[in-house]
Amino acid sequence: MRAPTSRNRLRALAVAAVLATTGTLLTVSPQPAQAALPPQTIKDPVHYWNDVLLNVVRREGGGPGPMARAAAMMNAAIYDAESSYQLRWKGKITSEPYIHAEKYAGWFEGPDEEERVVGRTAYNILLKLYGKNQTAYLDARFRERFGTEPTGFDLLDTTVVGKMVTQMMDARNGDGSDDDRVYVGDSATGAWRPTSYPDMRDPNCAQASQAVTPYWGQVKPFALTSGSQFRPPTPGLYGTYEQLLAGDAYKAQVEAARSAGADKPTAKTPVINRTPDQEAAAWFWANDNDGTYKPPGQLLQATREIATTRGLNTYENAKLFALVSIAMADAGIAVRDVKFLTPIDLWRPVSAIREGGLDPEWKPLLKNPAGVNVSPCFPAWASGHATFGAAWAGIMKRYFGSDRIAFDMTTDEPRSPVKSRHFTSFSAAARENAYSRIWLGVHFPWDAEDGLTLGDKIANHVFTTRLRTL
Repeated sequence: MRAPTSRNRLRALAVAAVLATTGTLLTVSPQPAQAALPPQTIKDPVHYWNDVLLNVVRREGGGPGPMARAAAMMNAAIYDAESSYQLRWKGKITSEPYIHAEKYAGWFEGPDEEERVVGRTAYNILLKLYGKNQTAYLDARFRERFGTEPTGFDLLDTTVVGKMVTQMMDARNGDGSDDDRVYVGDSATGAWRPTSYPDMRDPNCAQASQAVTPYWGQVKPFALTSGSQFRPPTPGLYGTYEQLLAGDAYKAQVEAARSAGADKPTAKTPVINRTPDQEAAAWFWANDNDGTYKPPGQLLQATREIATTRGLNTYENAKLFALVSIAMADAGIAVRDVKFLTPIDLWRPVSAIREGGLDPEWKPLLKNPAGVNVSPCFPAWASGHATFGAAWAGIMKRYFGSDRIAFDMTTDEPRSPVKSRHFTSFSAAARENAYSRIWLGVHFPWDAEDGLTLGDKIANHVFTTRLRTL
């Protein structure tokens, strides 16, 4: 929690002392009446604080794994806090908590208590995760929501919010997310290496040591037993780079990526097998660069839009966002296990095409903000976009009991020629997300397929083992 004023600190200590000795609030003077909430542009508190998270991600940048971890921590804590509110004032919960729900002390429900329980929990989780750079922004969003200072006294901090925040931070303490070891590249043909050619100089990926979160696959998952629990076979069932590159399946993969993902025709690749709609989809799903809400953020935004359309209440939203976020956090861990901790750290299509002697002028469609053609700074297999997308779709179709639900999605990608796309099912969106990476020139087809399989297995495990209906 943020440090309170001296008067409020004394009051909080008194409350804590009474609770510790009596277990009730009988002798505690009532706190000052809560001010009415300011007018709200985002009605549901779960949606509001996820909007705050996405803006923090835009401001912070970084890899999708840490962003997904933050979303899981915030939304799982929100869910346990909301479950605590339900236990206290509605008498029951319909699904098991993620860690623990507290039937906290209280004589009567205070004004906007559900809003305060959710919001103060979310704010304090985000403050602990991003307070180094984003305190001023988080404080401003707190004031926008509540019309008060985040340092102001609220009895709920003592009775429930502090417990929700502490149990989540304790659960994630020492989870391996602070592992800052750098990647040591492999010189073997077929192994990933930075794709910083003279005509593709990316200062953010000039050497192997700049690989993004290479040991994220060893982070403690939120629901899986380990990052390798659903690890797929090596591409094409090959175990070494030599066997992989010698196989016909690999050669077919390279040709598929070459013809579908080229930026422009070249002398040796005169035809691009990509439709205008596929190119639009490639950019729609990108969100690779800092300043965007990243791939998990795009899926959280879609969750919010779908939940709003379907009229979910706060408790339902809390559960849905927690499930989606836990699945995507574990997807981020599992796909990094595949990328970095298996025998094959597969190179990107541009390396396969150029260093394989097929086309020295070939470039992927993907570009950074400076307009330089680039590939993401980590191995190709399997696709993170595909894994995140399938984990999200797997939760959504299980939560709503149907895959065949039509919806629209939006994008943060500035190069996207369209700002929204329509889908007739969750699986259709996930598959387009996966194959967009081939059309963008940064993945092979098996990266997409293995990512889709991996993500759905994660979703099924999360849905059947966490937050189960009571």
